[in-house]
Amino acid sequence: MASTPHVPTIAPPTVGFDLDMTLIDSRPGIKAAYRALSAETGVPIDCDLVVSRLGPPVEEELANWFPAAEVAATADRYREIYPEYAITPSPALAGAREAVAAVRALGGRAIVVTAKHEPSAKLHLAHLGIEPDTVIGRLWAEGKAQALLEHGARIYVGDHTGDVRGARAADCLSVAVTTGPCDADELREAGADVVLPDLTGFPAWLSAWVASSAARQV
Repeated sequence: MASTPHVPTIAPPTVGFDLDMTLIDSRPGIKAAYRALSAETGVPIDCDLVVSRLGPPVEEELANWFPAAEVAATADRYREIYPEYAITPSPALAGAREAVAAVRALGGRAIVVTAKHEPSAKLHLAHLGIEPDTVIGRLWAEGKAQALLEHGARIYVGDHTGDVRGARAADCLSVAVTTGPCDADELREAGADVVLPDLTGFPAWLSAWVASSAARQV
């Protein structure tokens, strides 16, 4: 009797995604929220500069504009007004929905791990009809490894060198996109394993990675 050929498979992957400037272009919304915060507090804020360097937690940005003793309370106020100003103006980035769907099509789990306030992150995703399996907020750079490890992520996708550091800390494959403030050279220098111009090429890359990983198990 002929033997059945071995068909190599790998477990469906869990893939983590950053949010701001990876899945969504939050610049219009964040700019609107900072303008409202500036008007309310009377503190001048260069909103264009703010949205040119998105990634770190809001406290780090506010420390450039407010005295240290006021940063925590101002961050709380920013989070309070954020849903009113920031959700509607912020579109999905090209390929975002398809990237999450590609993970699901392989039987995997798509999670969002972001420095953004978790309720705000969930509002963005619901507004845009992007449905990850779970959302974990208020984690930045190496701190993202906590959630990536907990959920067994094998790949983490982000736009910032902080995302690359988080992936490396979790022993994840780091896939970086150049849709945020960091260019390809910066991302590679930080340790990114793969650099894509945006998420439109991610489904094809993921399929090839799964096939390659399965082949290595032969």
